[in-house]
Amino acid sequence: MESTIKRAILPNPVILQSEGLYEYILDTAAYPREAEPLKELRKATASHPIAFFGTSPDAGQLMAMLMKLVHAKKTIEVGVFTGYSLLLTALTIPDDGHITAIDINRETFEIGFPIMQKAGVAHKINFIESQALPVLDNLLEDKENEGSFDFAFVDADKENYLSYHERLMKLVKVGGIIIYDNTLWGGAVASPESSVPEPKRRGRNSLIEFNKVVSADQRVDISLATIGDGMMICSRLC
Repeated sequence: MESTIKRAILPNPVILQSEGLYEYILDTAAYPREAEPLKELRKATASHPIAFFGTSPDAGQLMAMLMKLVHAKKTIEVGVFTGYSLLLTALTIPDDGHITAIDINRETFEIGFPIMQKAGVAHKINFIESQALPVLDNLLEDKENEGSFDFAFVDADKENYLSYHERLMKLVKVGGIIIYDNTLWGGAVASPESSVPEPKRRGRNSLIEFNKVVSADQRVDISLATIGDGMMICSRLC
């Protein structure tokens, strides 16, 4: 997740409220299939004060399956944190694949980068320390980049999700996949604003608008999935 938040940071609850059932999902389906480098990175992140920013293993499983279905080779990641989803992508795409990874915080990325190097996938990664919008705009200046990406994953500042969407709709190919994380904001999108903690209201309001706009976007097929604290999965149609 792109580390842009200066105010109090509060974790979102997962949508699945049964802790026992969630542990069952992880223990039965996610952890046994989790690659060793991913386990290592998850453990390396666990002591970080905002470790909850990292992609969960069950969400990662779904992402990897979708990447395989579209034969992803060239991808974009907006928001990296320590790099669980980035490493997952690097392990999933072919050896000659390429990931453009964007985050304003190199320090957190470098927690995971040695594990990526040890896993033999660092050569696939182009990490850019920057705000994401200028990088996406720069990519669009080259017409050859339009429709050239197979997959994109966004886990960054929620206020810019719609801006990211418009740019990624030009960069990702027809038939490609774009995933936006945290889109149910721990259920806060369905709660009265007055009941949502003040630090989380701006994100809630941005995501309500984002979900509304993307749900009406006829350029994509969508699924607003309840995995984690919500994922909007888009498949570009045109």
